[in-house]
Amino acid sequence: MAVLRLLERLPRDRGWWAGRQAPPTSGGRASGGILGLVTAVVTLGLGLVGPVQVASADSHPVSPAPDFGPNVLVFDPGMPTSEIQKTVDRIANQQVDDEMGSNRYALLFKPGTYGTAANPLIVRVGYYTEVAGLGLSPTDVTIVGHVDVYNRCFPVGDPNASNCFALNNFWRSLSNLTINVAGLDGCRGSGDFWAVSQAAPMRRVNVTGGNLTLMDYCSSPAFASGGFIADSRTGFVINGSQQQFLVRDSQIGGWSNGVWNQVFSGVDGAPAQCFPATSGCGPYTTLAATPVSREKPYLYVDASGAWNVRVPAPRTDSSGTTWANGPTPGRSVPLSDFFVARPSTSVQTINSQLAQGKHLLLTPGMYDVSRTISVKRPDTVVLGLGVATLTAVGGATVLDVADVEGVVLAGLMVDAGTVNSALLMRVGSTRAAGTPAGERAGWSDPKNPTALQDVFFRIGGPHAGKATVSLEVNSDHVLLDNIWAWRADHGNPGAVGWTVNTADTGLVVNGDSVTATGLFVEHYQKTEVIWNGNKGRVVFFQNELPYDPPSQAAWSRGSVKGYPALKVADGVTSFNGTGMGSYSFFNQGIDIYADNAFEVPPTLPKGSLRNLLTIFLDPANGKGGILDVVNGVGGSSTIANPDVPVTVVSYP
Repeated sequence: MAVLRLLERLPRDRGWWAGRQAPPTSGGRASGGILGLVTAVVTLGLGLVGPVQVASADSHPVSPAPDFGPNVLVFDPGMPTSEIQKTVDRIANQQVDDEMGSNRYALLFKPGTYGTAANPLIVRVGYYTEVAGLGLSPTDVTIVGHVDVYNRCFPVGDPNASNCFALNNFWRSLSNLTINVAGLDGCRGSGDFWAVSQAAPMRRVNVTGGNLTLMDYCSSPAFASGGFIADSRTGFVINGSQQQFLVRDSQIGGWSNGVWNQVFSGVDGAPAQCFPATSGCGPYTTLAATPVSREKPYLYVDASGAWNVRVPAPRTDSSGTTWANGPTPGRSVPLSDFFVARPSTSVQTINSQLAQGKHLLLTPGMYDVSRTISVKRPDTVVLGLGVATLTAVGGATVLDVADVEGVVLAGLMVDAGTVNSALLMRVGSTRAAGTPAGERAGWSDPKNPTALQDVFFRIGGPHAGKATVSLEVNSDHVLLDNIWAWRADHGNPGAVGWTVNTADTGLVVNGDSVTATGLFVEHYQKTEVIWNGNKGRVVFFQNELPYDPPSQAAWSRGSVKGYPALKVADGVTSFNGTGMGSYSFFNQGIDIYADNAFEVPPTLPKGSLRNLLTIFLDPANGKGGILDVVNGVGGSSTIANPDVPVTVVSYP
């Protein structure tokens, strides 16, 4: 996302938040004592070592924390709050501006309570940082204080000086704990701040004692472009300047406003359906239930001190959290059944361990992958900590999943390398040319679907990456839950440009009955999503067309101007898309047009697409635009109607 020059042109939404003060929080703030074990911790600058645990006289002996390496920090409630605060501050100060950096961290909290109302714990979350509780349920870990993401502010002398915004707040996560909001003064004390954009999920979080705000209104201009919340429970949510957002299978105490595309799927307390926006409501797309869902696996420590990974069971027609009435249904896998990899671990060793039946846990860091990591066994879990990043080397395909059921890939980022990869990740064997839909070489089980959760792809940014296709899905019944495929629009010098970070397509779906909940695909140079399978479903889609085509001729298909954000193949007879937006900003100083944002067979059943929109961004610097929303229907979004959503409520 993040067009820095468009900041002053983005719409300021209706309502109180245009100012800099939030409304007061409602409800009381509970306090909590320090519980748990007596713990010693060794801190060596930023080379931090995990807790060294000593059992107290009245506690049961527990196993020490596994050796996850120096970038996994495991906290115990017996540690002094001041020591925890010092550690998390060091990490935050290092990571808060390190957008294209290589450091990765996971901050893990054992069951218990951290901080008190009088002495709260304040955790600020920067780039490439995962903050997670280690309980079986989110209520097992409580932070009395804040876990915050603020606007990123640029220093004096920077071209973007005085701009404080969340448009680039990517690549971090928060999960599996309770935040009892307490502490901080003035504006910052008004709620827990999670001002993020893409690739910054909040999962299994319980916010009590105050608001949750998705916009940092304490500095300006405060724009944000996210985001994703799932399996969480909150009080009132201040959406503020969030241009688009998906909340799935959660419970909320209210929602303040909308900007362009707010989607609620299976959310108790969601605002009523209202699209397009009218005076006093919307734009809201509200689904009573999520058709298919499966929550992300998570680490936890049980009552005996043993480490496990909980693998949630799939759900159909789901709403609300998985943990409201007890532990999340699913299976627990002992951590001893996982191979714990470090960035120095060879792919040969990883593949050998997978072949022997091990699951795979990737500790934080940068992994160079020169040969494919192959997942061949059903029900294998591949779980990354701290935004573990796999970089293609020599044009490799980074990860390949065989035609097997129940595989879960979660918490990973895949970077294209400097040598073009034809494909970065594949799920299921390639369908032979001419094979009719439904006649697969392999098989899958809708009751035990393969799932990708919080899997992110990056073409360029830190370096000049190249990949023709980022993700290809060939298996049936696959779930794609919070996927961001990004051809970088900004990055390090020499890492971004039309002929520098090249990529045709973010996602190709060949399998049938594939469901995407939270699909973000941006800036690819040809059709960004190609959907060839039948019975596909998309709940929330966010797209930006490429900013940088050098000419209309360079970005055309014969007489057809541009490429669509999403194309459903002509032979597809069943597809459903809900809450889908595509935006344009062409920054080369010339008019570039796309004939349509979406192309689908006009023979799809009536109403297969619901609540579509396009937007023209930044008339001060942009040119061209999108001429129609879908198949020549909807009208144009150009400089004639900047920053105004052009909508189609139902098609065909």
